[in-house]
Amino acid sequence: MGQILLLLMLSIPSLCLTDGAETEQDFTWHLKKVPQIVSERTFPLDSPKFEANAKLELSNVCGIECQRKLPGPSLSELKEFLSYETVFENGTRILTHVNVVGLAVDMAKNITTRTFSRRKRQIYGTDSRFSISDKRFMTNFPFSTAVKISTGCSGILISPKHVLTAAHCIHNGKDYIKGSKKLRVGLLKMRSKGDGKKRRGAQRSKRDMSVAREQTGSATELKKRSKGRGRKQKATGRSQRTPDSKPSFQWTRVKSTQIPKGWFESVTGDVSLDYDYAVLELKRPQKKKYMELGISPTIRKMPGSMIHFSGFDNDRSGQLVYRFCSVSDESSDLFYQYCDAEPGSVGSGVYLRLKEPNKKKWKRKIIAVYSGHQWVDVNGVQQDYNVAVRITPLKYAQICFWIHGNDENCTQG
Repeated sequence: MGQILLLLMLSIPSLCLTDGAETEQDFTWHLKKVPQIVSERTFPLDSPKFEANAKLELSNVCGIECQRKLPGPSLSELKEFLSYETVFENGTRILTHVNVVGLAVDMAKNITTRTFSRRKRQIYGTDSRFSISDKRFMTNFPFSTAVKISTGCSGILISPKHVLTAAHCIHNGKDYIKGSKKLRVGLLKMRSKGDGKKRRGAQRSKRDMSVAREQTGSATELKKRSKGRGRKQKATGRSQRTPDSKPSFQWTRVKSTQIPKGWFESVTGDVSLDYDYAVLELKRPQKKKYMELGISPTIRKMPGSMIHFSGFDNDRSGQLVYRFCSVSDESSDLFYQYCDAEPGSVGSGVYLRLKEPNKKKWKRKIIAVYSGHQWVDVNGVQQDYNVAVRITPLKYAQICFWIHGNDENCTQG
């Protein structure tokens, strides 16, 4: 029954409510010119220590309410925030300073929009997540684009060789976390009960065990941090039958990691959710279909204000978990939303489905990165929300530059 409901949700046309009546609207991906991120100079840095503890739930961060009181960043500040570090698999590290060309004035403004009343916590009432256990869904687009990061997070494939995830899955704002030195990405595959008997399969099994051990420390620490909150999660009514074929991962090494300087505490004075994103370059290209980047529209231009994302929640070990929900609040850089999620889904690509220009086809694109359950400052009081980092024109330009190595392919988004 759960799979039938999921199929219906993925196939129905986008509708909105107007005075109680359902009407189809023209929700379209509108391509626009984006600013250019140009590499100016590169400096070698000392190798990271890789000693930071995993911290997948942040606190004391500046959220939407805090941002409302702040002026938009200047051009010089944007250049500083969008400069970035690259760490290679051998431990070498470089810093790249960038210039921003063609920036429109309104792109740097700190705009906020309030819509619905907010709710708290990672699970809202009845758990509305779907466990994707059917092979027809799991190994096909869009679910096949979801990946697992060896530090305990999720991510999404954005090119044959690149994965988008949250920066704090790799770096805590001061140093790279333990386990990120030998970073790996797991792509979904289906394994039958008889697999793993061959020598090659045995070697992969050992690799999976190695990655699992790396994740154990992060998962243990997250459980400790979760204790004492007094929260009770209602059991889902969705069927979670074990399929004949069990999902497993094909692990591949990460060649390099790129993180914007805006994430580092030494630059912003504290971790900034606005820059909680990172791109991992894989050592080998993948044949799987990836999901394209898109520039995040405002809530009013999203069908039903709905977003979607899939990840590997810790409380459903070995399962890919899909969810959809409404966005409740936005700034120019962040979404607050009601999506039910648990640690492990952090870093998932948030996407929506809109029409392609001058076509009848609908297309999914990534518009944000799920930053997770965060504690934000609301009028001097700490409150908890589920947060996603929007892909703005500037972030689109930067991530596109990381993928292609130049700005020639990143003029429109």
